[in-house]
Amino acid sequence: MGSDGVRGAWTLVVPLKPLSQAKSRLADAAGDALRPGLALAFAQDTVAAALACRAVRGVTVVTDDPLAARELSALGARILPDPPGGGLNAALTQGALAVRQQLPTAAVAALNADLPALRPEELEQVLEAASAFPRAFLADAAGVGTTLLAAAPGVELSPAFGGPSRARHRASGAREIWLRGVDSVRRDVDTGADLRAALALGVGPHTARHPVPGPA
Repeated sequence: MGSDGVRGAWTLVVPLKPLSQAKSRLADAAGDALRPGLALAFAQDTVAAALACRAVRGVTVVTDDPLAARELSALGARILPDPPGGGLNAALTQGALAVRQQLPTAAVAALNADLPALRPEELEQVLEAASAFPRAFLADAAGVGTTLLAAAPGVELSPAFGGPSRARHRASGAREIWLRGVDSVRRDVDTGADLRAALALGVGPHTARHPVPGPA
Protein backbone atom coordinates (compact mmCIF):
# COMPACT_ATOMS: atom_id res chain seq x y z
CA MET A 1 0.00 0.00 0.00
CA GLY A 2 1.45 3.37 -0.94
CA SER A 3 1.56 6.36 1.37
CA ASP A 4 -1.62 7.77 -0.15
CA GLY A 5 -3.37 4.56 0.90
CA VAL A 6 -2.80 5.23 4.59
CA ARG A 7 -3.22 9.00 4.55
CA GLY A 8 -5.27 9.95 7.61
CA ALA A 9 -6.09 6.33 8.38
CA TRP A 10 -4.63 6.06 11.89
CA THR A 11 -5.64 7.42 15.26
CA LEU A 12 -2.84 7.32 17.82
CA VAL A 13 -3.21 6.80 21.56
CA VAL A 14 -0.43 8.35 23.65
CA PRO A 15 -0.24 7.64 27.41
CA LEU A 16 1.36 10.15 29.77
CA LYS A 17 1.93 9.86 33.51
CA PRO A 18 1.50 12.88 35.78
CA LEU A 19 4.55 15.00 35.05
CA SER A 20 5.76 14.90 38.65
CA GLN A 21 6.11 11.11 38.32
CA ALA A 22 7.42 10.93 34.77
CA LYS A 23 10.96 10.14 33.67
CA SER A 24 12.37 9.34 37.12
CA ARG A 25 15.43 7.70 35.51
CA LEU A 26 16.39 11.06 34.02
CA ALA A 27 17.00 12.60 37.44
CA ASP A 28 20.76 11.89 37.35
CA ALA A 29 21.14 13.57 33.96
CA ALA A 30 18.71 16.46 34.24
CA GLY A 31 17.83 16.82 37.94
CA ASP A 32 14.40 16.63 39.56
CA ALA A 33 13.73 20.30 38.90
CA LEU A 34 14.03 19.90 35.12
CA ARG A 35 12.52 16.43 34.80
CA PRO A 36 8.78 17.31 34.70
CA GLY A 37 9.39 20.04 32.13
CA LEU A 38 11.40 17.67 29.98
CA ALA A 39 8.68 15.02 30.17
CA LEU A 40 6.14 17.58 28.96
CA ALA A 41 8.47 18.78 26.19
CA PHE A 42 9.02 15.21 25.00
CA ALA A 43 5.26 14.70 24.84
CA GLN A 44 4.71 18.02 23.04
CA ASP A 45 7.29 17.15 20.38
CA THR A 46 5.88 13.64 20.04
CA VAL A 47 2.28 14.81 19.64
CA ALA A 48 3.18 17.66 17.28
CA ALA A 49 5.17 15.35 15.01
CA ALA A 50 2.43 12.71 15.10
CA LEU A 51 -0.23 15.24 14.12
CA ALA A 52 2.00 16.40 11.26
CA CYS A 53 2.20 12.84 9.88
CA ARG A 54 0.08 12.32 6.75
CA ALA A 55 -1.01 8.86 7.92
CA VAL A 56 -2.48 10.19 11.18
CA ARG A 57 -6.10 11.28 11.54
CA GLY A 58 -5.83 12.31 15.19
CA VAL A 59 -4.05 11.82 18.51
CA THR A 60 -5.71 10.92 21.81
CA VAL A 61 -3.61 11.52 24.93
CA VAL A 62 -4.53 9.62 28.10
CA THR A 63 -3.38 11.66 31.10
CA ASP A 64 -4.52 13.07 34.42
CA ASP A 65 -1.93 15.84 34.44
CA PRO A 66 -3.75 19.19 34.05
CA LEU A 67 -0.77 21.08 32.62
CA ALA A 68 -0.02 18.35 30.09
CA ALA A 69 -3.70 18.12 29.19
CA ARG A 70 -3.87 21.85 28.53
CA GLU A 71 -0.65 22.04 26.51
CA LEU A 72 -1.30 18.94 24.42
CA SER A 73 -4.90 19.91 23.77
CA ALA A 74 -3.59 23.23 22.45
CA LEU A 75 -1.57 21.27 19.89
CA GLY A 76 -4.73 19.52 18.68
CA ALA A 77 -4.79 16.33 20.74
CA ARG A 78 -7.93 14.89 22.29
CA ILE A 79 -7.50 14.39 26.06
CA LEU A 80 -8.90 11.47 28.07
CA PRO A 81 -8.53 10.89 31.82
CA ASP A 82 -6.32 8.07 32.99
CA PRO A 83 -8.29 5.18 34.54
CA PRO A 84 -7.57 5.21 38.30
CA GLY A 85 -5.04 2.59 39.39
CA GLY A 86 -5.06 0.89 36.03
CA GLY A 87 -1.53 1.44 34.83
CA LEU A 88 -0.10 1.94 31.36
CA ASN A 89 -1.82 -0.87 29.49
CA ALA A 90 -5.21 -0.09 31.00
CA ALA A 91 -4.78 3.52 29.87
CA LEU A 92 -3.99 2.39 26.33
CA THR A 93 -6.90 -0.05 26.27
CA GLN A 94 -9.29 2.65 27.46
CA GLY A 95 -7.89 5.11 24.92
CA ALA A 96 -8.34 2.67 22.05
CA LEU A 97 -11.89 1.89 23.18
CA ALA A 98 -12.75 5.59 23.33
CA VAL A 99 -11.34 6.13 19.84
CA ARG A 100 -13.47 3.32 18.45
CA GLN A 101 -16.59 4.52 20.20
CA GLN A 102 -16.22 7.65 18.08
CA LEU A 103 -14.72 5.97 15.00
CA PRO A 104 -15.76 2.29 14.94
CA THR A 105 -13.64 1.48 11.88
CA ALA A 106 -10.49 3.29 13.04
CA ALA A 107 -7.05 1.81 12.78
CA VAL A 108 -5.46 2.49 16.17
CA ALA A 109 -1.84 2.63 17.28
CA ALA A 110 -0.34 3.15 20.72
CA LEU A 111 2.68 5.46 20.65
CA ASN A 112 5.11 6.30 23.43
CA ALA A 113 5.03 9.89 24.70
CA ASP A 114 8.81 10.16 24.98
CA LEU A 115 9.92 10.40 21.34
CA PRO A 116 11.31 13.96 21.16
CA ALA A 117 13.17 13.36 17.89
CA LEU A 118 10.11 11.91 16.12
CA ARG A 119 9.95 12.64 12.38
CA PRO A 120 6.50 12.62 10.71
CA GLU A 121 7.81 10.96 7.56
CA GLU A 122 9.44 8.13 9.54
CA LEU A 123 6.25 7.57 11.52
CA GLU A 124 4.39 7.39 8.21
CA GLN A 125 6.72 4.64 7.01
CA VAL A 126 6.12 2.64 10.19
CA LEU A 127 2.34 2.99 9.99
CA GLU A 128 2.37 2.06 6.31
CA ALA A 129 4.28 -1.12 7.18
CA ALA A 130 1.87 -1.83 10.05
CA SER A 131 -1.12 -1.58 7.73
CA ALA A 132 -0.15 -4.91 6.17
CA PHE A 133 -0.95 -6.84 9.39
CA PRO A 134 -3.81 -7.18 11.87
CA ARG A 135 -1.45 -6.18 14.71
CA ALA A 136 2.13 -5.00 14.43
CA PHE A 137 4.75 -3.37 16.62
CA LEU A 138 8.05 -1.53 16.45
CA ALA A 139 10.79 -2.32 18.94
CA ASP A 140 12.63 0.46 20.70
CA ALA A 141 16.26 1.36 19.99
CA ALA A 142 17.46 -0.96 22.75
CA GLY A 143 15.64 -3.91 21.18
CA VAL A 144 13.85 -4.74 24.45
CA GLY A 145 10.78 -2.55 24.64
CA THR A 146 8.17 -1.25 22.20
CA THR A 147 7.56 2.28 20.98
CA LEU A 148 4.53 1.62 18.75
CA LEU A 149 1.82 -1.05 18.66
CA ALA A 150 -0.74 -0.93 15.86
CA ALA A 151 -4.10 -2.64 15.37
CA ALA A 152 -6.11 -2.71 12.15
CA PRO A 153 -9.81 -1.81 12.09
CA GLY A 154 -11.82 -4.33 14.07
CA VAL A 155 -8.76 -5.77 15.81
CA GLU A 156 -8.17 -5.27 19.53
CA LEU A 157 -4.98 -3.43 20.44
CA SER A 158 -4.13 -5.79 23.35
CA PRO A 159 -1.18 -3.76 24.65
CA ALA A 160 1.55 -5.36 26.77
CA PHE A 161 3.89 -2.41 27.31
CA GLY A 162 6.45 -2.13 30.08
CA GLY A 163 9.85 -3.79 30.47
CA PRO A 164 10.59 -6.49 27.86
CA SER A 165 7.45 -5.75 25.86
CA ARG A 166 9.04 -6.63 22.52
CA ALA A 167 8.97 -10.31 23.47
CA ARG A 168 5.46 -10.09 24.90
CA HIS A 169 4.04 -8.38 21.82
CA ARG A 170 5.71 -10.92 19.55
CA ALA A 171 4.34 -13.78 21.69
CA SER A 172 0.85 -12.25 21.48
CA GLY A 173 0.89 -12.68 17.70
CA ALA A 174 1.72 -9.12 16.70
CA ARG A 175 4.12 -8.91 13.76
CA GLU A 176 7.38 -7.07 14.29
CA ILE A 177 8.04 -4.21 11.88
CA TRP A 178 11.50 -4.39 10.34
CA LEU A 179 12.50 -1.10 8.74
CA ARG A 180 15.71 0.83 8.28
CA GLY A 181 15.82 4.58 8.59
CA VAL A 182 13.12 5.03 11.24
CA ASP A 183 15.44 5.71 14.18
CA SER A 184 13.35 8.64 15.40
CA VAL A 185 10.36 6.33 16.00
CA ARG A 186 12.52 3.90 17.98
CA ARG A 187 14.33 6.47 20.12
CA ASP A 188 12.39 6.75 23.34
CA VAL A 189 14.05 8.54 26.25
CA ASP A 190 14.35 7.02 29.72
CA THR A 191 17.97 7.75 30.67
CA GLY A 192 20.60 10.39 30.14
CA ALA A 193 22.21 8.23 27.46
CA ASP A 194 18.87 7.98 25.66
CA LEU A 195 18.50 11.75 25.81
CA ARG A 196 21.96 12.29 24.35
CA ALA A 197 21.11 9.88 21.53
CA ALA A 198 17.87 11.76 20.83
CA LEU A 199 19.73 15.07 20.81
CA ALA A 200 22.17 13.62 18.30
CA LEU A 201 19.23 12.72 16.02
CA GLY A 202 17.78 16.21 16.44
CA VAL A 203 14.91 16.89 18.81
CA GLY A 204 11.80 18.95 18.28
CA PRO A 205 11.46 22.62 19.29
CA HIS A 206 9.92 22.06 22.74
CA THR A 207 12.74 19.80 23.92
CA ALA A 208 15.36 21.97 22.22
CA ARG A 209 14.31 24.95 24.36
CA HIS A 210 15.21 23.12 27.58
CA PRO A 211 18.64 23.21 29.22
CA VAL A 212 19.54 19.57 28.71
CA PRO A 213 22.92 17.79 28.58
CA GLY A 214 24.44 17.82 25.13
CA PRO A 215 25.83 14.84 23.21
CA ALA A 216 28.76 13.16 24.92
